[in-house]
Amino acid sequence: MVLFALGFRPFFLAAAIFAVGLMAQWVFTFAGNREFANYYGAIGWHSHELIFGYAVAVIAGFLLTAVRNWTDVQTAAGASLAGLTALWFIARLMPFFPGAFPPWLIALVDIAFLPALAVALSIPLLRSGQRRNLIFLPLLGALALANFLVHLELTGYTESSARAGTFLGLNLIILLIVIMGGRVIPFFTERALSGVIPKRRPAIEWLSPASATAFVITDLLLPNSMLAGALAALAAVSNGIRLGGWYTNRFWRVPLLWVLHLGYAWVVAGFCLKALAAIGLISPQFIVHAFTVGGIGVLTLGMMARVSLGHTGRPLKTARPVALAFVLVNLAAVIRGILPIIFPQWLPQLVALSGSLWMAAFSLFFLIYFPILTQPRIDGRPV
Repeated sequence: MVLFALGFRPFFLAAAIFAVGLMAQWVFTFAGNREFANYYGAIGWHSHELIFGYAVAVIAGFLLTAVRNWTDVQTAAGASLAGLTALWFIARLMPFFPGAFPPWLIALVDIAFLPALAVALSIPLLRSGQRRNLIFLPLLGALALANFLVHLELTGYTESSARAGTFLGLNLIILLIVIMGGRVIPFFTERALSGVIPKRRPAIEWLSPASATAFVITDLLLPNSMLAGALAALAAVSNGIRLGGWYTNRFWRVPLLWVLHLGYAWVVAGFCLKALAAIGLISPQFIVHAFTVGGIGVLTLGMMARVSLGHTGRPLKTARPVALAFVLVNLAAVIRGILPIIFPQWLPQLVALSGSLWMAAFSLFFLIYFPILTQPRIDGRPV
């Protein structure tokens, strides 16, 4: 079955449709409809599922595809990929039936996905001996630990670990974006624009992920501290310099490129807001959505669009509705990530508008890419 030939196909489709449903629930909830029968609760479901549902699905699709390319060893496909996808879906559905399943079982199924993904990736990585790419295995393990912290509170074993687990999960996703973005964004830019060679400064290439890693650890142990803020500032500067080295005004003519560069710019903006919050210039409640709607939303949408075309043998041309989706998700990020800092009194209206733009963007992606992801490659290659 074509859908389960390679990881990006089922997981990108699942992520896109889930992104729409996830935001629809949140807009409905934020409008005052808080009666939400769910294991996580209304607010908890929104934060948990954006990280451990949507973002993890995109990461799964990307890594299962990328590792196959890096190692030339087949990753999960066919029945094994279908099983992995089913595990993700079941983990999304079970929380809606808290009376039918004990909390420990809901937690166990949800926690199991990331270790299962790590095992699926470890086989080709270990066979190939590519030590450089083994870094993704402990990162997936750390994400599983973050998810475990969330479920410890929800199952009654702790009183206050869910928030720490949620923010650890978010920060780890941002770290993964820094690592993966540093590899693929300059590569895609160089491939698409003849004569353009993005600058890679060795010190910056080391400092960008190193500062982000230090921030992740410090924000877990000393959340919202001055030290965490200082490391966020260092991550903002180093990743900003890194992003500047990739810049060329030629990429503005290629939507598949500018969406990735803007997504990475949102990560830099998120680190900047973290630093400003640490010194009291803005409220901590306003810093999250530059990372989530901007960094995660913009960059993952662009990545799904680019990877799906490349791995189905199609020309790297952006359909107009998809280019519109890129614009809409960036507008959603501005409206949710920046405007509430300036106009906090308009927060309900801004949430509704941003959520609507997000849903429109991912709906457009799903409609255009459904046939691409469910049909064979057009160049005749098997996968």
